[in-house]
Amino acid sequence: MRPVQLLAAATLLALAGCASNPTTAYDPYEPYNRAMFTVNDKADQWVIKPVAQGYQTVVPSPIRTGVGNFFDNLKDVYSFAFNILRAEPEKAANDFMRVAMNTGFGLFGLIDVATPAGLKNNKTSLGDVMSAWGWKSSSYFVLPFFGPSTVRDSTGLATSLAGPGPEKLVYHNTNEAIAFYSVYGISTRARYLGAESLLDTAAVDRYSYTRDLYMQLRAKQLGQPDPTQPVDNFNLDDLMSGGDSSAPAGERKAAASEPAAVAASAAQ
Repeated sequence: MRPVQLLAAATLLALAGCASNPTTAYDPYEPYNRAMFTVNDKADQWVIKPVAQGYQTVVPSPIRTGVGNFFDNLKDVYSFAFNILRAEPEKAANDFMRVAMNTGFGLFGLIDVATPAGLKNNKTSLGDVMSAWGWKSSSYFVLPFFGPSTVRDSTGLATSLAGPGPEKLVYHNTNEAIAFYSVYGISTRARYLGAESLLDTAAVDRYSYTRDLYMQLRAKQLGQPDPTQPVDNFNLDDLMSGGDSSAPAGERKAAASEPAAVAASAAQ
């Protein structure tokens, strides 16, 4: 079975069986999410992080940068298509120029010449498209290997991986696909080595801390209200009868900065 099919199957099974009386409105699949968080965390601790450390030690920095730029260029192809679907012509044109410049003058994306030239790095996903066209809020969902996500973004990711993307020109069978995504994962993890220490020092419950940071980051990216913050819902009947209509008790953590949220995502 192809990796993307495994991902889709795992997502459907989890959604079908794990919703149960959530204590947090935006995390109805918490039992599954906590279990998958633990699996991902152990896989990172025992396999992914050590391999990423070895990769960082053995592979020279210019080569690591080139590998990261190559994958980044492939993401720009997706971003171009998704900004068209999102009806964002300026961003789509920007992404097209980034791909054209980095592919044509940057050795097929190994060298990023577009960013120094002033072209913005948009990185729009299919989840962003779905949000723009009506799927505004979505429940938190932890993916195998990929880590923190939402139901909407997981659906977008699975759809993107199943489609005819540019990476299909790089690999042609299952073994090559596994090698491709392994290199991508190790390259990405190596960029965030040490970032997980933020969670170890700041969080009592690493799962809920990571979840809230991720949800805050996505809300900020999409221009939506922070789902981790309480909303004052005034009940007119309670007000008229003199009842207590105060907000739920308990303080929430202050909104985290974007770098910290990215670090939380990377720790998965």
